[in-house]
Amino acid sequence: MNYLKPEQKNSSRRKFVKSLSLGIGASSLAFTLPNLGFSKPGKLDKKMGVALVGLGYYSTDLLAPALKETENCYLAGIVTGTPEKAVKWQKEHNIPKKNTYNYDNFDEIKNNKDIDIVYIVLPNSMHAEYTIRAAKAGKHVICEKPMAMDEEECKQMIKACNDNNVKLSIGYRMQFEPTTQEVMRLGQEKVLGAIKLVTASAGYREGRTDHWKVKKAYGGSPLMDMGVYSLQAARYITGEEPISVTAQAYNTRPEIFTEVPETITFQIQFPSGAVGNLTTSFGMSVNSMHTTTEKGWFKLDPFSAYKGIKGSSKEGVFDFPVINQQATQMDEVAVCISENKPMRVPGEEGLKDIIVVKAIEEALETGKKVEITS
Repeated sequence: MNYLKPEQKNSSRRKFVKSLSLGIGASSLAFTLPNLGFSKPGKLDKKMGVALVGLGYYSTDLLAPALKETENCYLAGIVTGTPEKAVKWQKEHNIPKKNTYNYDNFDEIKNNKDIDIVYIVLPNSMHAEYTIRAAKAGKHVICEKPMAMDEEECKQMIKACNDNNVKLSIGYRMQFEPTTQEVMRLGQEKVLGAIKLVTASAGYREGRTDHWKVKKAYGGSPLMDMGVYSLQAARYITGEEPISVTAQAYNTRPEIFTEVPETITFQIQFPSGAVGNLTTSFGMSVNSMHTTTEKGWFKLDPFSAYKGIKGSSKEGVFDFPVINQQATQMDEVAVCISENKPMRVPGEEGLKDIIVVKAIEEALETGKKVEITS
């Protein structure tokens, strides 16, 4: 294991950084991944072109910089409804005018050989439409999380990509992060015994009244934005799918949260008897995960940040390489496309989350425990 024992914390990091070698039978788990262990994606002979659809914060501050570090792909095009942004991005990122699109002429992207992958970075309510349009244009798709508004949209997205022989990946960057992959290994291999309780919280203080993330019609809510991190943690640690959920909502600032809750807590149960006690919020900054097992514990704090993920267990402090999450994610996606390999986070994985999200919403509405049968 990649640990610094308590007495070794001051020793050289390099001495304890090792590659993971796993023997788990992943196919036997409900939650499956091509590879639970971290390894740097292989390098392709030719880089793939990526077009970013939507030029908000995530594209501007995280994806575009990451695409300067990627080895297997590069920023080839942009899609925006704001002409001023288009001009700025063309200058700053050397984007040709012919590789610049808006939402009206988006479908013309099918004729652009520079663009191989379309990365959907739009409000949640637009994910399905633009994923399907990109697939019909013959482009591979990375769609930001959460995948879509409901199960039916998810299924339509998966079908569109399958029908057009393109690959679909959902933007769960944490599954590409090595410290996170270690807690997945510890949980799914039951290294410290069976999982008993996963506690995870993800949130920040949102104060904007006009942002789409607080608008129900756009798919806004702390559950859809940050709650899927907490849900993912419970799922990828246990390696199981939830069978029931209860949920509660709280609102201390009704002047802001008129359409969606400010804070949501939800409790999920797994077939093994493991329980997830999970929180998501637009009212407070929380970012941690703690798992209790038969023989000990392990945790991440923070657990869903863009950088600085820190982990430990009863065995000591984790010591894994620091990576650019988004760059690693996009590089691996490019390799999977080029070599026709399964995606680490395919559309089916996004669908599984949305099934549980809809059950949580039902539990909030009814105040009752909801059984999950799908």
